[in-house]
Amino acid sequence: MGDVAAKIKVMPNSPDIDLDDLQDRLEESLPQGAKIRGFQRDDVAFGLVALLPTVIVPDGAGGTEAVEEAFNEVDGVESVAVENVGRL
Repeated sequence: MGDVAAKIKVMPNSPDIDLDDLQDRLEESLPQGAKIRGFQRDDVAFGLVALLPTVIVPDGAGGTEAVEEAFNEVDGVESVAVENVGRL
């Protein structure tokens, strides 16, 4: 099995949130075996900016589920959604 790259859209719960701090907390929350290969930011509306980390996970049962659950538990995160997935 190889690895899978997933772009995940993380919506903060407020436009006032420190995105650099949120980004650090997302990286710290990653389950074992997962890693982030860069972040993008997407202006959504009314000052709200979504973070779009590209996460590399082993290709196996569960896929990105553990990462999604970990991101959802991070303080300041409103929602998490997988935007796209591809094999490496």
